Amino acid sequence: MSSVYFINKGINKSIEFRGLRAQYIAYLAIGLVGLLILFVALYMMDVNAYVCLALIFGLGVALVTGTFRLSYKYGKYGLMKKRARRNLPDCLKSRSRKLFIHLKASIHDQH
Repeated sequence: MSSVYFINKGINKSIEFRGLRAQYIAYLAIGLVGLLILFVALYMMDVNAYVCLALIFGLGVALVTGTFRLSYKYGKYGLMKKRARRNLPDCLKSRSRKLFIHLKASIHDQH
């Protein structure tokens, strides 16, 4: 009983796997590897195996649902645009007119 998973990719389209799009597949994979490492670390520290499994299972469910929610809410580029918008300054301050004078002169030189 083997399962066959298809990765849908058309021409000039991003990868989609079971509803996850583009970079969210990588986010989910990195998160799952992190959960595996956390499980191994907790198990090596002699934490009860059932506590480890319960914790990892809960965090795994949160990771999967969170990743799918981000994928559906922001789409292919939305999360990157949101992060980039955070880096935009609220305003630009200039103490002199020198910048604008040189800007105006350079525009006239081009024409």
